[in-house]
Amino acid sequence: MSQHKKHIEAANGQWSFEGIASDFDGHIKASVPLYSEGHQLICEVSDFFLPPSALITEIGCSTGQLAHCLLQHHEDRQDLRYVGLDTSADMLEAATKRVNADPRARFIENSVADYQWQTSSLVVSYYTLQFVHPRQRQLVIDAIYQNLEWGGALVLFEKVRAPDARFQDMSVQLYNDYKLRQGFSEREISNKSRSLKGVLEPFSTQGNLDMLTRAGFVDVMSIAKWVCFEGFLAIK
Repeated sequence: MSQHKKHIEAANGQWSFEGIASDFDGHIKASVPLYSEGHQLICEVSDFFLPPSALITEIGCSTGQLAHCLLQHHEDRQDLRYVGLDTSADMLEAATKRVNADPRARFIENSVADYQWQTSSLVVSYYTLQFVHPRQRQLVIDAIYQNLEWGGALVLFEKVRAPDARFQDMSVQLYNDYKLRQGFSEREISNKSRSLKGVLEPFSTQGNLDMLTRAGFVDVMSIAKWVCFEGFLAIK
C-alpha cells in the first residue's frame, strides 16, 4: 500500500473521518481530480464576495488546506474573519496548526446540522455536503441561504451522479481509471466504495440545482466540472 493510502480503509458502510488526519491530505488529493486547483479557484472567486469585516464560513474544513489558502490569499485583510466547522477533533487540531494560529481564524467542533449560524458573506462547502444525510441536506442549504448576506455567495463542490444509467456507468468507469492512474489498486477502489455505502450520498447536478432553488437561490452557475465532480456558485 502506498504512503498516501495507509490508514485510510474502513469496513463495509463504515467510512469515518476520525483518526485519519495525518494521512488525509495525500489521500484526498489522489482521490479527487483537480482538488488543489479547486482551492485556487475558490480563493479567486472569494475576491468578489468579501466586503469589509466579512465572515467566511467553511463547512467541513478537515485539515485546513482551504482555510490556509484563503487566509494566505487575503493576507492583507486583517478585517477578515474565518470560521471552520468539522466534527473530527484531530482534523481541527491539524487545521489550527496549518494556519499557524492566525488570529482571524476560528475552528469549531460542530455538526453543520446543529450549527448556530452567524451571518456570513461567503460559505464554502468543499466536498462536504455529500456526507450530510439527504433528510438533513435541504435544511442545511436553507440555513445557509437564510444566514447569507444579500449579495453573498455559497460555493458548493460535490461529487455528482450522472443524469441516467448509461452516463453513470461511464462516469464510474472513468473515475475508477483515474484512481488506478493515481496508484490505487482495484481492491482498494472496491473497498473504498463499499466503505462509503450509506455514508456518501451524492445528488445529480439537477438534484443539487433543485435543492439550491428550493432554498431561495436564483443566481446559480457551474464553475468547475470533471465528469462526476462539480462546483457550483450560488449568489443570494
